[in-house]
Amino acid sequence: MNMTGLTRGKPSRLALMIVVLLVLGALASPLAHAQDTVEVEAISILDNILSAGVVGVVLILLSVAGVSLIIMNAMQMRRDVLVPPELVGHVEGLFETGDYESALDACEQQPSYFSSVLAAGLPKIDRPYDEIMEAMEEAGEVEAAHLHRKISLISLIAAISPMLGLLGTVIGMVTAFNVIAISKTSPKPKELAGGISQALMTTMMGLIVAIPMTVAYFIFKTKIDSAAVEVSSTATELMEQFDDHQVQ
Repeated sequence: MNMTGLTRGKPSRLALMIVVLLVLGALASPLAHAQDTVEVEAISILDNILSAGVVGVVLILLSVAGVSLIIMNAMQMRRDVLVPPELVGHVEGLFETGDYESALDACEQQPSYFSSVLAAGLPKIDRPYDEIMEAMEEAGEVEAAHLHRKISLISLIAAISPMLGLLGTVIGMVTAFNVIAISKTSPKPKELAGGISQALMTTMMGLIVAIPMTVAYFIFKTKIDSAAVEVSSTATELMEQFDDHQVQ
């Protein structure tokens, strides 16, 4: 009786062990396959960038140039540079004492948006007020145009980057369709991946370059417009005394 139970128990245990091994094998197989798949399909950021081709290289160069321009203009477009508060205070003090020659010398020694505009009007203080204002307005327009030319390259990069991205998209799609055209059988997805990757990467890179450049351009443009208003207001206040003199 005991021998029969033991005999029957051994096949049961053996069957249970076989079932457990089969379950473990079934669970381990997908995991191993997944690991192999991850290893095969893993693509680095550098690989994605390289897939963008020549257009991607051009966009990278434009991004470097754009960042350099942003840093340079950020330093030059500061309010303290365009309208130096120390110079404004010093000139206002010289105007109160009537020392206009020293005020002109101070403007010439410290070039800035403000000094360029005021220096255009100071030599004409013995002329009608309208001529003084006209000279300062012309100088202000020249300075504003000069500053806008400095940031125009940022606007250019912002404008052409999406176009280059679109060009890369077209090139990538043409490459993918050429694979389909020359293939005698249905091409595998991996064969089309190169062209599609180029199309998507160039589009993304173009937008990544264009969006910050557009934002930076409008920030600098706002700074220039604000400086123009402040310079015009300050210079007009300083020159108003000559308008009163003409009226008298």
